[in-house]
Amino acid sequence: MLLVADENIPLLDEFFANFGEIRRYPGRSISAEQVRDADALLVRSVTRVDEALLAGSRVRFVGTCTIGTDHLDLAYFAGAGIHWASAPGCNARGVVDYVLGSLLALAEQTGQRLDQLVYGVVGAGQVGSRLVRVLQGLGWQVRVCDPPRQAAEGGDFVELAQILGECDVISLHTPLTREGDHATHHLIGAAQLQALKPGTWLINASRGAVVDNAALRAHLEADAELEVVLDVWEGEPQVDVELAALCQLATPHIAGYSLDGKLRGTAMIHEAFCAFLGQVPQRHLSDLLPTPWLSELQVAPEASPDWLLAQVCRAVYDPRLDDANFLRSLQGDAATRRAAFDQLRKHYPYRREIDGLKVRMLGENPAQSALLHALGVQLV
Repeated sequence: MLLVADENIPLLDEFFANFGEIRRYPGRSISAEQVRDADALLVRSVTRVDEALLAGSRVRFVGTCTIGTDHLDLAYFAGAGIHWASAPGCNARGVVDYVLGSLLALAEQTGQRLDQLVYGVVGAGQVGSRLVRVLQGLGWQVRVCDPPRQAAEGGDFVELAQILGECDVISLHTPLTREGDHATHHLIGAAQLQALKPGTWLINASRGAVVDNAALRAHLEADAELEVVLDVWEGEPQVDVELAALCQLATPHIAGYSLDGKLRGTAMIHEAFCAFLGQVPQRHLSDLLPTPWLSELQVAPEASPDWLLAQVCRAVYDPRLDDANFLRSLQGDAATRRAAFDQLRKHYPYRREIDGLKVRMLGENPAQSALLHALGVQLV
């Protein structure tokens, strides 16, 4: 059996070597010629997998080790009899950690208290729903907009217009869709930006084209009172350099790039491939995860909740380093910048997740306990 895979998928050998030969290629340049004789194709979000890539090939299984599927032509797969699998939720916790780190950075820059703000979460899927649980667990006010879920389930959802008009912080976590009643392409455009409250914080860690990047740049260039965090970009790996310079935080699509999230994505596709073949998985992620570099924090009962929130989140992840590295990469011509974007992702540094951190409380403090439970750390 021949498997063609994105060279950036971790633990390929550990999970897939026993199935046959693995050929690795850069994800953005995987070609029809390279996959012609393959039985399976394993990708990440940078590879467009459609008829142009697969027509005439032997591929009968496509696995994307990512949460999204907008790079897969699922209609073509159905017609061609190609099985597929994605890894929903694999990096959701990493994105939540990214948002928490961004909130802490913005609070420092603006002097605002996080517990005094109203939060709007747009998209309540794998990522958004986890973020909502954490924010509500912290006791913060949260509004949630998810039209597809609202149509299917009812429930306590609000319209996007209410999010835009009422919320101090808006965090976007929708898939990218271009058709239908709930299309999200340019969900946030010029009109929506004009509707925001002055001083709003806007965070996009979903897909670049959910926000009209040209409209956002024009809005910021007009000195709008808006604080922006962008992890995703229209046309990436090409990035609007002027827009990046206007953001409070700018990063190269790494919000979900925790080690746990990337390894979990590979493990989920391994399980799906085993199911496709009618086999029982023999390898398990729990056997392959490395020991965290930081094994435990100890907290005195006198520590304030605000201090503890910052220490716990930043002990695991602080997006300001990614912002600094990314801004330094935006030099040279367009080709150089595109290559730098991919290099930052390919050589992304070690990063774990908050819910894998062990915290030992050294005394009784109900406020500390509530905060740590909301963050999802392991209390010992």
